[in-house]
Amino acid sequence: MTPAPGTSSNEDGTDTPEEFSADIQAAEEIAAEYWAERLGAGFSPVQQLIAYEREGDVDCSGEPLPRNNAVYCSAGDFIAYDVNWAFDAFRQIGDAFLFYLLGHEYAHGIQARLGIRKEFTIEQELQADCMAGAFIGDKAREGRLLMADNDTQELADGLESVGDEPGQPWFAEGSHGSAEQRMDAFAGGYENSLESCGL
Repeated sequence: MTPAPGTSSNEDGTDTPEEFSADIQAAEEIAAEYWAERLGAGFSPVQQLIAYEREGDVDCSGEPLPRNNAVYCSAGDFIAYDVNWAFDAFRQIGDAFLFYLLGHEYAHGIQARLGIRKEFTIEQELQADCMAGAFIGDKAREGRLLMADNDTQELADGLESVGDEPGQPWFAEGSHGSAEQRMDAFAGGYENSLESCGL
């Protein structure tokens, strides 16, 4: 998956730190652009994108962020991600995963801006997956993102990799949804835009 020519990154098929950084930056920029278009003049972008390497490098409301994760922190209005974990996922799964990852965390920032607070964590997370799908699908239809032949598989592999372990209760704090639930939520947004996401 690449931004259309003339934007931050339009080279695909490598796995260098430079391409990783360019894709992360492009995903952030295009997500901010997408939500500015949807929410209008009152929209304010997520303030900061922070890469960290070790548990405790960054905290959210006094809680250290763990390794192997990406998080939107509403208290500081920032997205933080474990750069080593994200780079490994980029190399193993592909660049489409980065656009999903940033799209998902950016969606949490939009939920905070809209005052959306679901009863269960899983509802919040699946809506963010749907919103990430809408962001990628709408931007692909506009021609702002160019989907390569393998990007659909990369997105499926990425969603499978972040699904809850089998047997995780859906109502448990921190549940995000099974791989199948997450893929279904993402696909609904990708195919039908934000109407599928309850927005």
